[in-house]
Amino acid sequence: MSQKKKRPSWQTYFMDITFLVAKRSTCIRRAVGAIIVKDKRILSTGYNGAPTGIKHCSEIGCLREKLNVPSGEKHELCRGIHAEQNAIIQAAYHGVSIKDSNLFCTNMPCSICAKMIINAGIKKIYYHSGYADAMSEAMFTEAGVKLIQFDDG
Repeated sequence: MSQKKKRPSWQTYFMDITFLVAKRSTCIRRAVGAIIVKDKRILSTGYNGAPTGIKHCSEIGCLREKLNVPSGEKHELCRGIHAEQNAIIQAAYHGVSIKDSNLFCTNMPCSICAKMIINAGIKKIYYHSGYADAMSEAMFTEAGVKLIQFDDG
């Protein structure tokens, strides 16, 4: 009789894919991946990096690093777009509704992404690591978006 293979949980499966997506990042400070899931189906993916057609920080350097800007501050000084934003934009670009979906992300979303996530109708966020932006957690709590720090290790 053969031994039954242990399958990963859906949460582990999606979080593993999120880390694979993050490998496409062109940010030289932090590689972040995000996927949007509904009914156990991936609707959209995103990673952090410069917009399409714009040179990546990995090619020209990082202004935030040059100015010694701490993580979680002065997001406007970055050429890149966040993974969560890219996942939301990709869904919109392809006409895919993400209302009532779940977001899996390698890091807790920042407050800028939180506003987009809330307005996009995402209901639950699974994230692996925290992020230095206290405002985002407060906004998610107020909006009723469930946060789950996920560490399968």
